[in-house]
This record gives sequence, C-alpha cells and structure tokens, in this order.
Amino acid sequence: MSFSTDVKRYSDQVEQWIREKLPVLEVPEKRILEAMNYSLLAGGKRLRPVLSLAVCEMLGGNPQEVLPFACAIELIHTYSLIHDDLPCMDNDDMRRGRPTNHKVYGEAMALLAGDGLLNLAYEILLEASFKTKDNQEACLAAAHYIARAAGTAGMIGGQVIDMEAEERKLTYDELCTMHLKKTGALIKAAILTPALILKARENVCHALETYAEHIGLAFQIKDDILDVEGNSEIVGKPLRSDARNNKSTFVTLLGIKAAKEKLRLSVEHAVEAVKDMKQSEFLIQMAAYIAERDK
Repeated sequence: MSFSTDVKRYSDQVEQWIREKLPVLEVPEKRILEAMNYSLLAGGKRLRPVLSLAVCEMLGGNPQEVLPFACAIELIHTYSLIHDDLPCMDNDDMRRGRPTNHKVYGEAMALLAGDGLLNLAYEILLEASFKTKDNQEACLAAAHYIARAAGTAGMIGGQVIDMEAEERKLTYDELCTMHLKKTGALIKAAILTPALILKARENVCHALETYAEHIGLAFQIKDDILDVEGNSEIVGKPLRSDARNNKSTFVTLLGIKAAKEKLRLSVEHAVEAVKDMKQSEFLIQMAAYIAERDK
C-alpha cells in the first residue's frame, strides 16, 4: 500500500473511534460537549495517533490495543490548541480554516472545553489500562508517559518557556529545548506509547525516541517556515503571527535558508535512526511528508 493509503487507513480508524467515544447527551451541560466536539472534529492531520498506529503495526502489535491511547493523545493535543488560541495566550481567531473555539463559544466555555478534553483523555487512558488485565502494568506505564509528556515536564513546560521568551530573543539551544517540550513531547509520546505497551526492546525504544525527537523538531521548523512562506487559506490560519507576537522561531533566529537546511538535517537524522528497522518505510515516508507538507 502507498503512504497516503496507509495514512487514510490509520486516520479513518482514529476518526471512527473518536466519534464513537465522544459523549453527545441531552443534558443541561450539553453546550460544553458541543464545544469539545467543535474542535475535536474540525479535521486536522491526526499526525500523533497515526504515528501510534503505524509504530504499533511495525512492531507487530494489535492496533485495537493501542487505539485508545492514540486517540487520548489527540484529545490532549486538541485541548492544547483550544487553550493556545485564547486571548490570554496567542489570541488567534482562526484554526483549521474556521473560527477558533472561543470565537464561537466564548472564552469561558472554550477554557472548559479544553479542560473537558484533557480530563476525558485521562478517563480513556485509565479505562483502557484497567481493561487490559494481562498487560496492565505496561499500559499504565504508557498512560503515565503520556501524562508526563502533556504536563510541566513536557508540553506545558514548553509553553511556559515560549510565553516568558516573548520579550527577549532565545538562543538556538533554548529554542530547541522549548520545542522538544512544547511540540516534541507529545509527538514522542505518540511514538513511544506502542513500544511501551508492546514491551519493545531497549534498542528499539532508543531508535524510536531518536526518530521522534528529530521529527518533532522538523515539524516545528516546518511550521515556522510555513508561517512565513505558506498560504493562509491552505494553512487554515493567519500567517506571520509569530513576528507580530515577537516570538523567537527557527526562521527569525537562523533565517529562512538556514532554517530549511536545519529542516533537511532533522529529517535526515530521523530517517537514519529507523532505516535499519524492519517495516520502517512508513516512518521514513512520514519524515519526508513533515518536511514537504503545505499545512
């Protein structure tokens, strides 16, 4: 099968699972459920859960065992986007080609929608772990890894570095550290989760970790390049927001030419990490896709 066929197959599994899991109830608080659904079902690349399912298959596992963990990561990612868009954070009006959550539901409801998705993610992680009685310890280890990646040691910590850096120029090392946490930690969790659940060998986990770190950086570098050179209609949000917010990016720090070279090297290092692993073709193609994408 082709790369695009595999991506669609994985993303279709994710979409079906999410739609079956999302609560749609006629209850007094139903508007919070509508707000959660609004952002979660707005499309998007589903990069993180797709990577989880791909790694699971590569390692010979059952995707159905990993699917709840993969989708929980997508819920966490979506909550972070809702909160990132709030006026107190990046103050963005558009996301994925339509108004951001707070523009439709108001700031308070958007805040709660993010909270709701985060908490639902942990419900899903714990439920899936408790159901898997013969592999419960490994599943709980994966759930813990995801929680840590989403917290102050990972994504939230990276966001704090980003916020506090708005009034000064970061060094290259500081910028990498920020994005390894803010963007990279959840991508790494998506890739390592199936390895933890399937109890992969240490050398396999190490190779996947190296791959994840490099595609995490590549993903962010490409985002920074698209913010300057992309098409806002394709990207789905206004461009050059980083410059307006005085944020340090790989482009502002290195220049566009050097940023593109750094992107090339990051993809090269990612491919090098997994090229000798069996059935790693999808991961290799994913690294190339991240560098070539237009949104």
